Amino acid sequence: MGTRTLGSFTRDELQDYLEQKADQGLSYSLVVHLRWDFKQIFDLAQAEGYVQKNPAILLFVPRNTRWPERLVMKEEEVKRLFSVLEQRERLIVKLAVLAGMRPGEIFGSKWRRLKEECIQIRQRVYRGEVDTPKTNHSVRDVALSDGLLGEVDEWRGISLDTSSSAWMFPSEKLVTPLAKDNCWRRRIAPKLKAVGLGWVTFQVMRRTHSTLLNALKVDPKVLADML
Repeated sequence: MGTRTLGSFTRDELQDYLEQKADQGLSYSLVVHLRWDFKQIFDLAQAEGYVQKNPAILLFVPRNTRWPERLVMKEEEVKRLFSVLEQRERLIVKLAVLAGMRPGEIFGSKWRRLKEECIQIRQRVYRGEVDTPKTNHSVRDVALSDGLLGEVDEWRGISLDTSSSAWMFPSEKLVTPLAKDNCWRRRIAPKLKAVGLGWVTFQVMRRTHSTLLNALKVDPKVLADML
């Protein structure tokens, strides 16, 4: 857009830019981010007095924007996923696939939140910081099957610190939670790639959880024991 001043842009020009990006094949999420960026830039410019009106307020995502393919795992792929990981990482991904927990909730769990039949979600780790759950609805008790509870107990049996304030999945120094990105990059992703599951992410795991529940029409605890 060159060296033009912010005040010289019109809504039609910005909308045409979004249309061009959609035609070039940019994903829905990227086009949404562009629209959001435009709005934020011109909101700030308006607040600082550089423009009188925000031309980005009524921008919309073009209809031809490419929606991302919503990937999910099949039952055989779920079993393959579990089979190639070591104990800690296997439990982490099982909490995602079988219990539907978000990664921030898994890595943010402490032993005091483990109850007789569930894990209480009261915090998460987001970008390395302990934070509140993503939404009010995210504050919940996640039911665990007998089989999954058994694996949690096995992990607790070999954990160095199982006090109430300790992390279920701690870093080497024990005082901080295990870093999700490091764990994924070093311990999970290479093994998934080796068995043809390099496309799987935590988002795919949670989506698979919902898909399997809907397809099999079973209780989450029953599903966990089936897999």
